[in-house]
Amino acid sequence: MRFSSRVDVGTTNPVSAAEAAARTAGRRLVRLSDSNPTRHGLAPRVLPSPYDPDPRGPRRAREQLASFLSATQGRAVDADDLYLLSSTSQAYSWLLKLFCDPGDAVLSPTPGYPLIESIARLEGVTALTYPLHHYGRWDMDTADVEEQLDDAAEDRVRAVIVINPNNPTGSYVTADDYARLVGICRSRGLPLIADEVFFDHELAGCPDRVRVAGCDDVLTFSLDGLSKRLAAPHAKLAWIEISGPAEEVAEAKRRLDAVADAYLPLSDLVSERVPELLEGVPGQTEAVRARCLENLAVLRELVAAEPSGAISLLEPEGGWSALLRFPAFVDEDELVTTMIAEDGVTVQPGYFFDMPQPGYVSVSLLLEPGLFRAAASALIGKIGREVAEVG
Repeated sequence: MRFSSRVDVGTTNPVSAAEAAARTAGRRLVRLSDSNPTRHGLAPRVLPSPYDPDPRGPRRAREQLASFLSATQGRAVDADDLYLLSSTSQAYSWLLKLFCDPGDAVLSPTPGYPLIESIARLEGVTALTYPLHHYGRWDMDTADVEEQLDDAAEDRVRAVIVINPNNPTGSYVTADDYARLVGICRSRGLPLIADEVFFDHELAGCPDRVRVAGCDDVLTFSLDGLSKRLAAPHAKLAWIEISGPAEEVAEAKRRLDAVADAYLPLSDLVSERVPELLEGVPGQTEAVRARCLENLAVLRELVAAEPSGAISLLEPEGGWSALLRFPAFVDEDELVTTMIAEDGVTVQPGYFFDMPQPGYVSVSLLLEPGLFRAAASALIGKIGREVAEVG
């Protein structure tokens, strides 16, 4: 496994080595250089003291999260395999630092949310893509992944990314997808990064779906967080779970500790609320799922009733959004901007997500049902009229 040269895990300096030896011997040290005010009675009383940072996040919070994941996912999760941080965006940034030098690349799916490309650019990394194909469902062809790795001069690609389920297609990684990806990553010495923030928001279902978190077939980094589980974007608590072959995991942790330590871990003020936040997850997840299923049923109804028959709903397996497809001669930009001007309704055009061809929009399934029906009806009616005019 190749790691970036940006992470400094060099030899311990003599002072640090001497301090470690003294602690091992049980000697008490007076740190005359200590600049942590919380150890000297100077922190505000309303804040927890002392502040004793752990690069992976507060130990107690990680143990509480590990217990929750173990209970809800039916597997043993070790708190030492978890890194707490503020967002999955930050997680991507840390992992790009871990594996990529400037000019290196990662490989991620398209269609896809543009977040990865934006973060990669900020890290001086190239975001290359492999396509998903729609044949009744959105499928990953791992031959495309192999081809992209070959075409991109494989020594520049440092990680393969999967979004499980994908945004905006709502398609899960299947057992077959996972097995083939593991084979690719093993043969090329690449880690697998799995963004699974929407995994528990199942809609139409995918009986063969696989949760990548905790799998140990290849060095794996699963990204997850509370913002999607709680339907609360302001609940800024996310995590990375590391799994894989023991030696590779140990080396990855040693290096990721250095990255995390440079940026400091999650605030104690947030971590103290972990039990309260986790307690709300099941109810919030079910409430979001019920809302999405209700609006998805409305979308099916509206599409089926549209006279031209030229609009189709690409059924999502999971997530919060759905894709509508229509003839490519309906200009996406003109459609959306006209809807804004005439109907006061805005929607995301397909090219925002690098859809394979024109003629898509992505709609959120989170809106209040009455508002959703009215807005979706206006959208589908507008598309239908444009199709009828050309026809």
